[in-house]
Amino acid sequence: MTNAPLLSLLHTVVEGSATLAFALSGLLEAARKRLDAVGVCLVTGLAAFGGGTLRDVLLDRRPFFWVAHPGWLWLLLAVCAGAMLFLRARHFAPTERAMQWPDALGLGLFSASGTQLALAQDLPGIVAVLMGVITATFGGVLRDIVCNEIPTALRDHRPYAICAFAGGWVLVLAQQAGLPPGAGLVLGAATASGLRVLALVTGYQLPPWSSGDVAK
Repeated sequence: MTNAPLLSLLHTVVEGSATLAFALSGLLEAARKRLDAVGVCLVTGLAAFGGGTLRDVLLDRRPFFWVAHPGWLWLLLAVCAGAMLFLRARHFAPTERAMQWPDALGLGLFSASGTQLALAQDLPGIVAVLMGVITATFGGVLRDIVCNEIPTALRDHRPYAICAFAGGWVLVLAQQAGLPPGAGLVLGAATASGLRVLALVTGYQLPPWSSGDVAK
């Protein structure tokens, strides 16, 4: 295909942008928990690479993204070191709300990236979309678990994994409609991130589970 190199480049840009977005969310959470230097790097790395690594394991894809592009590891370490100095010098107080915006961006980018990679292996649409959801959510789950928090994807009643699910289907339908793969990638990412941002701005929450009367 003549557009294959362009799609590969676009996918690398999307994957890299998602990695940076989730790295920032992990960095803010580690700073909020006042972790030491090792803790900051660990939490940032888990947030940045956790979802993509699990996706690559499930898809039997080698090498992993961060193995094929080791420069991202150096960039992550540099960002962590620089941020620790910056946050201390400027007395910046990271909050959970501040973490939500890069997390929303990473959610959309990773959901589209994971779905695209699965579609490239000719997997069924539902499997591809779920791969996108795993890619988009697992890094955040690891970040929260290590920071002794119930994962945002499980405790936040505002749509999270559902946004990634919707973005993945937009990508699948876009490709089935004959749109260029690059356009589908952008549309899927924009849909997932946009829905998450909309939920954050409006405060919309999914109905909680109700099983009748609660025992007192």
